[in-house]
Amino acid sequence: MATHGHFPSSLPASTAIRAIAAPTFTCHRVLSHGIRRRRPLAPGRRASAMDALRVTGAAEPLLRPSAGGGGHPRLRVRTHAQGEGGAGRGAAAEGDAAFSWAPVILPFLFPALGGLLFGYDIGATSGATISVQSADLSGTTWFNLSSVQLGLVASGSLYGALGGSILAYRIADFLGRRIELVTAAALYILGALVTGFAPNFVILIIGRILYGIGIGLAMHGAPLYIAETSPSQIRGTLISLKELFIVLGILIGYLVGSLEIDNVGGWRYMFGFGTPIAAIMAIGMWTLPPSPRWLLLRAVQGKGPMEDNKKKAIQSLRALRGRSASEKVLADDVEDTIVSIKAAYAGQEGEGNIWEVFEGASLKAFTIGGGLVLFQQITGQPSVLYYAASILQTAGFSAASDAARVAILIGLFKLLMTGVAVLKVDDLGRRPLLIGGVGGIVLSLFLLAAYYKILNNFPFVAVGALLLYVGAYQVSFGPISWLMVSEIFPLRTRGRGISLAVLTNFGSNALVTFAFSPLQEFLGPANIFFLFGAIAVLSLVFVILNVPETKGLSLEEIESKILK
Repeated sequence: MATHGHFPSSLPASTAIRAIAAPTFTCHRVLSHGIRRRRPLAPGRRASAMDALRVTGAAEPLLRPSAGGGGHPRLRVRTHAQGEGGAGRGAAAEGDAAFSWAPVILPFLFPALGGLLFGYDIGATSGATISVQSADLSGTTWFNLSSVQLGLVASGSLYGALGGSILAYRIADFLGRRIELVTAAALYILGALVTGFAPNFVILIIGRILYGIGIGLAMHGAPLYIAETSPSQIRGTLISLKELFIVLGILIGYLVGSLEIDNVGGWRYMFGFGTPIAAIMAIGMWTLPPSPRWLLLRAVQGKGPMEDNKKKAIQSLRALRGRSASEKVLADDVEDTIVSIKAAYAGQEGEGNIWEVFEGASLKAFTIGGGLVLFQQITGQPSVLYYAASILQTAGFSAASDAARVAILIGLFKLLMTGVAVLKVDDLGRRPLLIGGVGGIVLSLFLLAAYYKILNNFPFVAVGALLLYVGAYQVSFGPISWLMVSEIFPLRTRGRGISLAVLTNFGSNALVTFAFSPLQEFLGPANIFFLFGAIAVLSLVFVILNVPETKGLSLEEIESKILK
């Protein structure tokens, strides 16, 4: 069965971007997290600090701290063509309001429910597969399922997610992030209802696949929408917080499963419980504005009228920022973002296609993002959890005799460690968390191999290794992989690049799920953990050599400074 780690998300500990106040600086902004640069200082002033932040590009914006001197500066981008007159300076000053959390909460919360529903399916399925095949508890006449049929019940949503990933690649850029997530919520509702009321096995599997297609769309659209509507100072925090929602969903699934496991037909309630949550997600996403970046991107691509899309983008920005931003500031932001998008498309025609993802900057981005989500799956996350109950039993934990309680224990620890990552990702940065976490994964896997090989009389070693693995994964591959995927791709190929990364993730997830049983039978637990440990060493080398630090950088800066 898939686990949330298979793909897949960190939170509030934003890093303030500090600048030394000087009257010669002008503040600039592209949408909520635009390009940030500074002009050279006046003659005679020291320029070394400026050189570190200089970025080449079509525009030459400047950075100025917020008027209040503390908190997160609000950034604004303005081109040379807009001049340095009093109106421009006034608009810049007007955009210097301190960062506010209030307008950010709902644009994050409703997309994040897509991740929660994905996690819920993982947790609920663990109990539902027990209930649906029980002669006493299934409440059906077709409870006597074969191992293949039971496997389809457990992994049906995973294969649906593979289909959803392919579908997202074809239609996501046309629908837009918001409508993609509304569609995902509708599929969640439909899949949960069909599964919950399934009169026979075939309808049950159809419902599982429908729900899985919703997962594929949600895991593509949610990080895109959050990344494109959140300020750069807290982008890492918010996208990683989505991983916390996935883990929270798993925990809720375990809890519902433990409550319904002794009831006749309890599996129907386990699968159907996601319906009201999906309805909240659908209503919430319908009320949110579309991504301003997506609107302007479509206009530049010639897929929509420029003036109409500019007006819609201004309306979206107003909804995302609250009522404090003036019409002048919002209009300037839209114009400057159009300049940024046109610069990205200079000398090129049409939107990015599948082959462009494997060229130049996009190939470098796919190597980083695709590599992370691949290693996320093939370093043994489902396998380690498969042995969790037996490891805890050897240590004498009485709760280990109850699979549901053991699952809740692991879920709580995963939630705790994901919270640690969320609080530190915009403080410590992506690379330190990845390197430290993957290093912990390597150590834990070799300890587990040693336990099954030579340390059988020391069960505390296995328990410690299990907790180390879960904790290390949740501060590294769990949240950071999807954060990097959401922010690393160039604007031109971002939608399609993320689609391929999601497809890579679910594809490798399916491969690991399929191959685990025969590998375990052929190699035994000691050797399979040693194999996963060797793969984890390769993943650590990959992270050290290939994964850049993107903390505090806008999406445009990542493209211009890291991918060139």
